Amino acid sequence: MSFNADKVLALAGKDLQGLSIQELAKSFNGLLQEGIHGICFSPYVEGQQPGDTLTEEQVRRRLEIIRPHTDWVRSFSCTEGNELIPIIAKELGMKTLVGAWLGKDDQINQDEIQGLIKLANEGYVDIAAVGNEVMYRKDLSEEALLDFIHRVKKELPKTVVGYVDAYYEFERKPRITEACDVILANCYPYWEGCALDYSLLYIKDMYNRAVKAGNGKKVIITETGWPSQGSPLYGAVPSDQNFLKYFINIQTWSKMDSVDIFYFSSFDESWKVGAEGDVGAYWGIWDKDEQLKY
Repeated sequence: MSFNADKVLALAGKDLQGLSIQELAKSFNGLLQEGIHGICFSPYVEGQQPGDTLTEEQVRRRLEIIRPHTDWVRSFSCTEGNELIPIIAKELGMKTLVGAWLGKDDQINQDEIQGLIKLANEGYVDIAAVGNEVMYRKDLSEEALLDFIHRVKKELPKTVVGYVDAYYEFERKPRITEACDVILANCYPYWEGCALDYSLLYIKDMYNRAVKAGNGKKVIITETGWPSQGSPLYGAVPSDQNFLKYFINIQTWSKMDSVDIFYFSSFDESWKVGAEGDVGAYWGIWDKDEQLKY
């Protein structure tokens, strides 16, 4: 058997052992300059949180920052100013994965769905995501979520429609998987306590499980990332070096195997510490002041 360097790279990622933070940053910047498939958009500036209304100025400023580095942008809501994100993104020549945020409040859900349908009918939506991690959070019944998905598909017959959740939910909820045009899977080795050295193999397994569940449907990784600061989770350790290594390996794999990935996230957002602990504020490629971290 002959040695195949490309196969080893494909399995385990680049050999990044022993590289300095400066060398890692150089590789990170090179990949960012080449451009990556997609970025999850973080709209909230310091002092803001969900529930606050976004301004056109802040949305435009932040989209202008990420635009040179990605073709696609993912948004999470269609209300409270979030509806501006796909409108401005399209103006800037970007493609959009637009989400309706669904939860326990039916009036909010109705407003979100109406907002998504309106944006799509006006030409601002390339992929429509009906809900994000609703099954994971147990915010709605499976039947209620299916009703929303079918409603959007009926209203938007020419739009690609999917639902975002953790990769394993598409194994557990085959009716939801069947209802989707595309499988939108969140894959986080970090949140499953995976050590950085095994994270690329781990996410490939997550992705392949979603592919198998999808039974021939396209799978897009709608979120993945690694925090640059915060407390370890079992073997998963946040650090600048691990952030950079994870980004480099994920983007290299994305390009090598043509896997569509939306990286989480664009900017650090302090409000996220409430839901995620201290790591919540440190997932961004750019910091909370909109400066590139490395």
